Amino acid sequence: MILSDKRILEEIEKKTIKIEPYVRSCLGSNSYDVHLGKYLATYKDEVLDARKHNEINHFEIPVEGYVLEPGILYLGVTEEYTETHSHVPFLEGKSSTGRLGIDIHATAGKGDVGFCGNWTLEISSKIPVRVYAGMPIGQLIYFPVDGEVMEKYNTKKNAKYSGQPNRPVESMMWKNEF
Repeated sequence: MILSDKRILEEIEKKTIKIEPYVRSCLGSNSYDVHLGKYLATYKDEVLDARKHNEINHFEIPVEGYVLEPGILYLGVTEEYTETHSHVPFLEGKSSTGRLGIDIHATAGKGDVGFCGNWTLEISSKIPVRVYAGMPIGQLIYFPVDGEVMEKYNTKKNAKYSGQPNRPVESMMWKNEF
């Protein structure tokens, strides 16, 4: 079951869902539109190593926009800071974004109960496309949780992405033991 617009508003009032900035016109029938933040990042190395801390270069999207090139993984970030304390948030691309050939995540569309932060986006494009800070990029949908959550994400000691800032965050795979 997905929360409706009315239920999302009720949860915002109860402070179990937080979206900043919140703009009423971004609330759809069962989702909330999020926007591309002003920062993108790319990895410094051409070949990434899952056991290594792969560093990134941040850059600001210019006013005239930035052209995404196929074959490059860009890390972006949502303009919105969110908190979800009682529901499972999912971030999906908007159909308008997809119709431009832009994917906003490779695998990480689901958040956890207790996620607090800006969402890092794993952006790729099928064709060259110019993007702009502030453009609608995705939509959040919320699912109720069946049962009690024993430990929320923001209280876990090993939560690698809790409190993400308004800049993209690189992979923290290297923190896993394998």
